[in-house]
Amino acid sequence: MPPFKQAISELFPPKSHFTAKDVPDLSNKVMVVTGGNSGIGKETIQVSNLLRSVFRITYPEAIWNPSQELLKNNAKVYMAARSRTRAEEAINELEVKTGKRAIFLELDLASLDSITRAARDFQRQESVLDVLFNSGGVMNPPIDDLTTDGYDMQFGVNCLGHAHFTLLLLPQLIAAAKLSSDGKARVVNVSSNGAYGAGGVGIYFDAMTDTPQRKAKGVGLYGISKYGNVVFSDELAKRYGDQGIVSTALHPGSIETNLARYWPRWVMRIVKFLLLYPVEYGALTPLWAGTSPETKDFNGKWLIPWARVGKIGPSKDPKIGEKLWDWIEEQRKGHY
Repeated sequence: MPPFKQAISELFPPKSHFTAKDVPDLSNKVMVVTGGNSGIGKETIQVSNLLRSVFRITYPEAIWNPSQELLKNNAKVYMAARSRTRAEEAINELEVKTGKRAIFLELDLASLDSITRAARDFQRQESVLDVLFNSGGVMNPPIDDLTTDGYDMQFGVNCLGHAHFTLLLLPQLIAAAKLSSDGKARVVNVSSNGAYGAGGVGIYFDAMTDTPQRKAKGVGLYGISKYGNVVFSDELAKRYGDQGIVSTALHPGSIETNLARYWPRWVMRIVKFLLLYPVEYGALTPLWAGTSPETKDFNGKWLIPWARVGKIGPSKDPKIGEKLWDWIEEQRKGHY
């Protein structure tokens, strides 16, 4: 768990020191954003007008638009998403707003073979990848939902799927780091404050497939999947930091996205009224992690809203990183 003061400040973040004006020119930079047709992924790609809320006193300045910044600042952006129709709608919308067009990359994070095809499709088009934003995800789907390969939907998509995608794209990330003026390429892993609770109990590998143990975990599976993001990010940082990879994990803030689409509507209304910020704010910390010169040496860091370094409690298992890495590699066999 984080320090109490940090936990409160994450619910009600102070004004950000990082704004849209701080995003540098991204010309000749290649970036991939998963889940880019909606939610935080879309907002990371685009920029839209932001309105103040009558009930909020802790927003960053309302003129800050975190949405169109990648395209606006001349990056070549691949929108990795499952639905071509929804992605094309988002791409067209972004083109109207920015004059720049993102590129659709078909990616179903619930299928290891689909992830492999997406990575190979990208590799046929690009030799380098400067920044990978792992921002897609799912939260509290029906307990019977499994991935194509039979994994728990949340862990399979949020953790295993993104890990498989990242590892497939490591050659392009390392190549980009070698060519970059700062010697870096970045992987931004969007986690959640849901990871805090799971850190104290660990990852239940016997609950990752359709077992009685999985159903017994119930709503705790989301936190475990988000903790998996943090553990994978840290292990990636340890293993590839010396090759220029900067791997960070982050809590984007309490954001109103379609991630909680499986929640009852009355619950969502209450939570939205009391705690949630507009989706535009959810892109602020990922953009800071992925584009700011300030964060180029943040390998292995845990970031919190808005654009700050935080602390996340140590796992009860000091070998959890190695165990998760080995488990991921075992699941990837036959899907390269």
